[in-house]
Amino acid sequence: MELLDHLALGFTTALTLQNLMYAFIGCLLGTLVGVLPGLGPVATIAMLLPATYALPPTSALIMLAGIYYGAQYGGSTTAILVNLPGESSSVVTTLDGHQMARQGRAGVALATAALGSFFAGTVGTVLLAAFASPLTDLAMDFGPADYFSLMIFGLIGAVVLASGSVYQAIGMILIGLLLGLVGTDVTSGVARFTLGRLELIDGLNFVCLAMGVFGVAEIVRNLEGDQRRETFTQGLDRLWPGRKDFKRMYPAVLRGTALGSVLGILPGGGAALASFSAYSLEKKVSRHPEQFGQGAIEGVAGPESANNAAAQTSFVPLLTLGIPSNAVMAMMIGAMVIHNIQPGPMVMSQNPELFWGLIVSMWLGNLMLLALNLPMLGIWVKLLKVPYRLMYPAILVFCAIGVFSVQNAVADIWQMALFGVLGYLLGKLRLEPAPLLLGFVLGPLMEENLRRALLISRGDFSVFVQRPISLGLLCAAVALVLLLVAPALRRKRQVAFEEP
Repeated sequence: MELLDHLALGFTTALTLQNLMYAFIGCLLGTLVGVLPGLGPVATIAMLLPATYALPPTSALIMLAGIYYGAQYGGSTTAILVNLPGESSSVVTTLDGHQMARQGRAGVALATAALGSFFAGTVGTVLLAAFASPLTDLAMDFGPADYFSLMIFGLIGAVVLASGSVYQAIGMILIGLLLGLVGTDVTSGVARFTLGRLELIDGLNFVCLAMGVFGVAEIVRNLEGDQRRETFTQGLDRLWPGRKDFKRMYPAVLRGTALGSVLGILPGGGAALASFSAYSLEKKVSRHPEQFGQGAIEGVAGPESANNAAAQTSFVPLLTLGIPSNAVMAMMIGAMVIHNIQPGPMVMSQNPELFWGLIVSMWLGNLMLLALNLPMLGIWVKLLKVPYRLMYPAILVFCAIGVFSVQNAVADIWQMALFGVLGYLLGKLRLEPAPLLLGFVLGPLMEENLRRALLISRGDFSVFVQRPISLGLLCAAVALVLLLVAPALRRKRQVAFEEP
């Protein structure tokens, strides 16, 4: 009964004209950045963070959330028609989706992706609503030691689930933690690592870091790439899958939804991991694994369902515990901080309209995305023909204006430029910037809770193993470390790192 009351409050909030408009804007922008190769939701949310400063908190978060799960929808369009993933989670969709387009079944592939995404997004939203209250009640029992152990578990989880070298992921997290130490010490009030610059007294600007590492660096990398695109649009007039297609796709949609819902909650997981895992699962359980890579409809239905389910459930640790599970959720924490909202379990009690309005808006957004993706295919196809060299100057100008508008400081533009250079170099070195962002966000929170726990225990480190919640989280972290050093996993990670 309590859940129904909460959902009623959510519908009352989400169905206001203003919030519906921003949900639509977010879904539209998300689909757009998903369709256009190279942008992605992380870079787009980084660019739009300053713009949300003038919006009400609920409207701002509804719009940013729409961009995230909207990009999962839009990324499949480019992957199927052009063989270019518009978003990292759509990489797997190119394998079979583009082959379907080459065979004259582009419409069926796009409809499969849209229908699977809608079902998975709806299930993910229901799970988020169902588990939000119990997890928030559990989080109310967390003390400083428990929060510190939770963040340790989250960072180790990010290392385990990140692709590529273990040592590189650890190194990026450590760099992020060090960058988070710049500024004024929370206990003593002493400025540290500021190089004598007054601009760094309050620490490095999160918006500058995110926009530089993900936005500016992505623009430069896109300019280096090949801008030629070959689009296969044959069969767009035949959208609805046949009976045989439905028979093959619905089990894949169910499996992808279940797998993505779990992986979205895990630290360091998210849509990309879910889509890759779903494709591997479908190939293993299929009676005809040789058809994968040749236009198997399961290769589209499973991954597309998984990435949308993961996009929804990744909000669970953010809204209930205040812990980001991936880079986009770290951006959402940045947006909450901009609006003076403390992420964590108190959001539900102090801002119930925001909490439940955001959850309900996700379901409404999935309805909007179903209407945006299929009827507007012709528009998205035309956008794919716009040369990137005509778009990037406007994007750069928007970035500079957005960064400047937060604090009206020219120094922030220089910060963004420097972090853009850093992000570009990381890309050249094949280093993932997402762990860096997670470390930057969690670093100050880890330090604050560590020192608070030690002050309460008078310097006794045993406080971290005396509390049952903290001990359980540390044991889980140790289990992840053991999993990390398992030879089978190390071989699998190395193969994933070497593959383009």
